[in-house]
Amino acid sequence: MVVIEDLIKAEEKLKEDITETYKKIEEGVTGTYKNIESSVVEGYTKIEDGFVDRFLKKDNESLEDAKKRLKEENR
Repeated sequence: MVVIEDLIKAEEKLKEDITETYKKIEEGVTGTYKNIESSVVEGYTKIEDGFVDRFLKKDNESLEDAKKRLKEENR
């Protein structure tokens, strides 16, 4: 009976270890995805702001006001 109890304990420990490993992998993948997503959004925003600033902004208009105006015009 001691052998069976040891096998059961070993199986439970193995399950816990596997679950912890999967959680670490999940956190790593999710964290990496969030970093990539954030970088892409920030890059797009910089490009958008630069385009609006150079080509669509009217004289003496702030970038924020130009973006609001453009949004209203496109409704």
